[in-house]
Amino acid sequence: MTQKTIYLIRHGETDYNRRGVVQGSGVDSDLNEMGRAQAMAFFQAYQHVPFNKIYISGLKRTYQTVESFIELGIPYEKLTGLNEISWGVMEGRAPGNLDNEYYRNLIEAWASGNTAVTTDGGESPDQVAVRQKVAIDHILAHPEEETVLVAMHGRAIRILLCWLTNQPLATMDHFEHSNLCLYKLRYDYDTNTFTIELANDTAHLLSLAIA
Repeated sequence: MTQKTIYLIRHGETDYNRRGVVQGSGVDSDLNEMGRAQAMAFFQAYQHVPFNKIYISGLKRTYQTVESFIELGIPYEKLTGLNEISWGVMEGRAPGNLDNEYYRNLIEAWASGNTAVTTDGGESPDQVAVRQKVAIDHILAHPEEETVLVAMHGRAIRILLCWLTNQPLATMDHFEHSNLCLYKLRYDYDTNTFTIELANDTAHLLSLAIA
């Protein structure tokens, strides 16, 4: 039986995250001080894992999140199919009252099953899933990479986990996430199935909370 273990993480905190400003795929922000501390805490907790490859999105906050692993000499690859959803005209804006209503209506539409509805000038969950499938097929095409680290984004992770586990995209908000959380997945090549072994795990960040 051939299996692949995927450590799927969300990037560390940015100032945009802290201020509640929408980033999406159009804002290429850096990690802030807390985000860098989160990245180091994750590295210290998981540097012993024998990762064969690292996959990141096309946005630098994912590279910065796994930079310490890359500095160990672990090969990495950038896949833009792993990018965050495009929020279109909302990117770079701090939600106000009208914006909050826009997001609420959008999320309600998606939750009711209308996942083909796009953000204003951006993408729909259905469109994100299409490009994600190309990226994941590329990752799975290398069974010799038994253990991989994948750094992505919050909404994109929710979409990804739905279709990986054969759940409708309408249920995406059931998958919780926080900055530098970990989802540990196991993929079985024989049955073509994914199993979630850890969900939204942040145990590696406890030292930051205590500090």
